[in-house]
Amino acid sequence: EIYTLSLHDALPIWSWMQGKSYPDGCTIKRSDLRYLQVLHYDAEGKVHKGELVCNRKIAADLLDIFQKLYEAHYPIERMTLVDDYDANDERSMTANNTSCFCYRVVTGSKHLSKHAQGLAIDINPLQNPCVKTRKDGSTWVQPKAGKKYTNRKNKYPYKLEKGDLCYRLFIEHGFSWGGNWRSTKDYQHFEK
Repeated sequence: EIYTLSLHDALPIWSWMQGKSYPDGCTIKRSDLRYLQVLHYDAEGKVHKGELVCNRKIAADLLDIFQKLYEAHYPIERMTLVDDYDANDERSMTANNTSCFCYRVVTGSKHLSKHAQGLAIDINPLQNPCVKTRKDGSTWVQPKAGKKYTNRKNKYPYKLEKGDLCYRLFIEHGFSWGGNWRSTKDYQHFEK
């Protein structure tokens, strides 16, 4: 049930990505990407088959991490291809969709994100939003619907916390966590 495929062997997936997560002009080679299927539990204890596309460099890491999260019944609400949301990051995150590869620039810049390289993953992003406090004291939150989850002292069914199993597994595999960043706190985000 848990496996990885080259996108050369996953032609329907590759076709689905065209013009969405893999737009015209994408500079990432198809041969550098892998399609993964993994099992995961939701907060109600139901088992789901999740899927994502990542860089081949982290495919083995992700398979090992998600196998251990599955064995521990760690809750992940949803894990479908970002292409199911037309590669619209806001829509995917609002659906609390865990995803990895999506060719895009860092919000507010011209630099490719780690997601564009398939080297970053967002886990349960609605309940673990990206939060930045601006100089004027206002708060920017992504996804916007994640504003009610910015108080990290509260409990949420899909909350990711420093020190929890998900955090420990990603750190053990050499990833860094956006929740440890200084000015912006990206609680959903792990990258390598």
